Amino acid sequence: MEVERIELLNGVEDHHGGVVVNFDVQEPMDSMLFSSKLEASISNWRKQGKKGVWIKLPLHHANLVDSAVKSGFRYHHAEPDYLMLVRWISDTPDTIPANASHRIGVGAFVLNNYKEVLVVQESSGKFGGTGVWKMPTGAVNEGEDICDAAVREVKEETGIETKFVEVLAFRESHKSFFEKSDLFFLCMLQAQSFDIQNQASEIDAAQWMSLEDYAAQPFMQDNELFDFTTKICFSKLGGNYTGFSNVRTSTSSGKKTYLYFNNRDASHLLASQQEQP
Repeated sequence: MEVERIELLNGVEDHHGGVVVNFDVQEPMDSMLFSSKLEASISNWRKQGKKGVWIKLPLHHANLVDSAVKSGFRYHHAEPDYLMLVRWISDTPDTIPANASHRIGVGAFVLNNYKEVLVVQESSGKFGGTGVWKMPTGAVNEGEDICDAAVREVKEETGIETKFVEVLAFRESHKSFFEKSDLFFLCMLQAQSFDIQNQASEIDAAQWMSLEDYAAQPFMQDNELFDFTTKICFSKLGGNYTGFSNVRTSTSSGKKTYLYFNNRDASHLLASQQEQP
C-alpha cells in the first residue's frame, strides 16, 4: 500500500536557528490540510535541529489560527493585516524574544523669539475640559524618529512650524497602554512660524504663554512630574542645562539612524561627524 506523501510548509531559516513560515498565497487553505502539513513540517524541522517556528498568518488565513494553537503555537503579536504565532520545538530552553514592550510618546517644549512657550488645551483625554494649559504631546508613529514626531505633533495640533533642538529628558512608566510600558521624551523645539491654527478636533485652544505663567498653574505645581519637567525647562533657558542633540548616523548595513547625545563637552565629535562624506 502506497503511503500518501504530505507536502511540507514552506519555511525560511532565520538567523537564530529557527524557521519563519510566510503565507503569501491568496487561495484559502483547509484547516485539516494545514494541520497535517504543520505536524509533518514540525517533525522535519526537529530532525534538522531547528529551534523556534514563526507562522505569519494574514487575515484571509484566519481560519488556520485554531489549528496552529491546538498544535502548540501561541500568539506573539498582531498587526492590522496579520497575526504572528510562535512555538519552540527544541529541547533547549525557549529563547524566543517577547513582543515589543513599549510605546513611545513625545512632548514639545516650543519657544518663540520672546521666550514664550507654546501651550494647548485639549478637548479630550485626561486633560479634556480641565482648563489646564500643557505642552503639545502625542505618540510616535511606527518607523518615525523621535525628533520628527515632535515636529509633526506640533504642526498637527497648532499649525506651528518648528525645528528640533534636543531631547531634554525622558521618563518611563509601566502598565500604561494595553498593559505596555511607556517611554515619553520631552523635546525642545525652536519655532519657525508663529501664527497659531489649532486643530479643532483635538485642541480647544492654543496660545503662546510665558514660562512663568505656565509654571504657576496649580496643576503644574501640585504634580511632581510636571513641576520637575518645568524646572528643567527653566534651567535650560538659564543656560544651566544641556540635553541630547541628534546626529545622523548609519549602521554597517547602511541603515540610517539618529544618535542622541549630550554635546556640551563633545562638540568636536559632532564637527568631525559632519565633515565626513
